[in-house]
Amino acid sequence: MLAARFRKPLPICLGILLATLANHAAAGALGAWITAQVNPATMRWVLGIGFIAMAAWTLVPDKINAEDAEGKGFKLGVLGTTIVAFFLAEMGDKTQIATVALAAQYPQLLAVVAGTTLGMMIANVPAVYLGDRIAHKIPLRLVHGVAALIFAALGVATLLGAGRSLGF
Repeated sequence: MLAARFRKPLPICLGILLATLANHAAAGALGAWITAQVNPATMRWVLGIGFIAMAAWTLVPDKINAEDAEGKGFKLGVLGTTIVAFFLAEMGDKTQIATVALAAQYPQLLAVVAGTTLGMMIANVPAVYLGDRIAHKIPLRLVHGVAALIFAALGVATLLGAGRSLGF
């Protein structure tokens, strides 16, 4: 974990914030663009099925190559290494896909990016500060299960027409 390697949690948290803002802003813009291209009925089905697929994907644990996460070969310092590593690790990841889907469903792009970024910070800042001291005490399977249930509920709600007032 980056925190254990560098022991500088503040620049790591700032790097995660900056990388997540950039990543989720791009993902949100893509979701908003997709909304403009696809008719509402099709969008509802795509989003509903997409959220249910995200629920299943959430149950698959993430795998991070420790060598990549440490920025081996880079001389960017803690902040730069964190920004690059976290941005690249999140490309095409569950949270980026979820941001695309949420931005496609909700027209408030800034709120979507702020919400998904806040969620990433809530999930990652404690891990950076507490690192190995709590990592083995939190049942990751439970965390993944709760996240999967939330995605599944969003998918079912979308398929049942929960977004009709928004045009979906």
